[in-house]
Amino acid sequence: MAEKQSVLFSFVEVDVAFLKSKRGLLKIAELVVLFVAFVCFTVASRPPYISATCVEFILTLALLILYLLKLHKSLSFFFWPLIDVFNSFFAAIFLCIISLVAVSTFTTKGTLVGGIMGFVAVALWCVDGCYIFKKITFNQTRSSAPD
Repeated sequence: MAEKQSVLFSFVEVDVAFLKSKRGLLKIAELVVLFVAFVCFTVASRPPYISATCVEFILTLALLILYLLKLHKSLSFFFWPLIDVFNSFFAAIFLCIISLVAVSTFTTKGTLVGGIMGFVAVALWCVDGCYIFKKITFNQTRSSAPD
């Protein structure tokens, strides 16, 4: 008998296989890098950078929870993969600008390291956005779409 890849609680189903997938690992890596950048900016006492990384951390965490709990299937009034692609690319552009400013005007090492971590997050978001965009099928039935 095949091992079940999701755990069913009394009120919600948790997709354990998502955490082991490429998309799940990318989301977790984004969260880790954003948390490190957040800590670096907090140590350097740079409120604009702190708030930017905090907002992006919350959005990425929300998307991870959405996919992990399979809420994207019950909240079907949005096309979640496309929202995830837009979030990835807009977050990459936003944090790239923030990181450029942080690296070019750093006064403490915390700001420099936070900016570098921001660039790592930008790279992860670009990979995530491209990967999801390649998986999106437009005007095709799900059964005829390539895996």
